[in-house]
Amino acid sequence: METRKVQVTGGSTYTVSLPKDWATSNDVSAGSVVEFHAEEDLLLLAPKHDEDRVEGALDIDGLENPHELTRAVMTMYVSGFDVIQLEATRITAEQRRIIRDATQGLVGLEVIEETSDRIVLQDLLDSSELSIHNAITRMRLVSLTMLSDAVEALIEDDDDLAANVMQRDDDVDRLWYMVSRVFRTVLRNPTAANEIGFPRETVFDYQSSARQLERIADHATKIASLSMEIGEISGDTADLLRQLESEATTVPEMAMDALLTEDSDEAVEQANDAQSRIPAVDETARDIDSKVRKADPESAQILGRIVDSLSRTADYGGNIAESALQKAAPRP
Repeated sequence: METRKVQVTGGSTYTVSLPKDWATSNDVSAGSVVEFHAEEDLLLLAPKHDEDRVEGALDIDGLENPHELTRAVMTMYVSGFDVIQLEATRITAEQRRIIRDATQGLVGLEVIEETSDRIVLQDLLDSSELSIHNAITRMRLVSLTMLSDAVEALIEDDDDLAANVMQRDDDVDRLWYMVSRVFRTVLRNPTAANEIGFPRETVFDYQSSARQLERIADHATKIASLSMEIGEISGDTADLLRQLESEATTVPEMAMDALLTEDSDEAVEQANDAQSRIPAVDETARDIDSKVRKADPESAQILGRIVDSLSRTADYGGNIAESALQKAAPRP
C-alpha cells in the first residue's frame, strides 16, 4: 500500500499524484485519460481504453472432445471476453458443430465470422442490457418448477414430463453462465458495476445464490432421470414425497424473497425463517427412508437418492439465506 497527500491547486481543486510503478505498468503517462468510479466512500481509478471490447484467442488444434471444446468456449465467455477467436490449422466439421451447439447455450454469443482456420464469436449484448436481477428471478422460477414437476413425474410415472424437466435444465445453465459472466466482468471492470446498477457486493451475493439455484435444477434433472427407472409411486410414500418436495422448496423460496427484498429487517426475518425450516425437511426425509427400506433393494436405492436430492434442495436454500443475511447486514 502507498499513501499520497492530497493537495489543493488553484484554490479549489484537490489533486493527488499517481504511483509511478502503477502508471508505468498500465501505460499511463502525461496526457493519458483515466476514469474515476465512485462507490460510496471509495473512489476507484482505472485507465481509460479506447477499445471497450475485450478480445481473446484460443488454439483448438486437436481439441476434438465435445466436453472439452464446449468447456473451453464457455470458459472464455464466462471470463468476460467480448470477442472470442477460435483458431486451428484446419477446423473440422465436428468442431464446428460443437462450437455452434456451445454458442447456442450462451446468452448473447453469436458466430460472426467463419473460415477454414478460424471461427470468431462475439457477445452482442452490452453489460447495461444484462439484468442479473431478472436472471436470478428467472432461475428461481424455472429451477423450483422443475423440482415440483420432477416429483410429480416420479409419482405419476410420467416419462414425458420427466423428459421435459431435463430439457429445461439447459435454460437454467444458460442463465447461470450469464450471471457468472456479469460477476467476473464487474470484478474486472468497475464501470460495469455502474452500468448494471448494483454494488459489487450485491452482484457477489446474486452470483452465489444463482449457483445454488443451478444446483437445485441439477437435482431436479437427477430426480426426473431416476423417475424413468422406477414405476408409479402410491400410498403413504407418494404423500410423503409430495410433503418433502413442498417443505424443501419452501426453503429456497423464502430465502430468495429475503435476498431480493430491499428491507433489511424483512430480509433478516425471512432468511432466519427459511433456515429454521430445514430440520423439518430432514425429519420428513428420515420418515421416507424408514418406509422405502421395505421396498425391493433396487427401488429402495433409487428412492433414497431422490430423497437425498430433495434434502439437498433445502440445504441449498439455506445457503441462499446466508447470502441474504450478508446482504442485509450493516456495512462496516
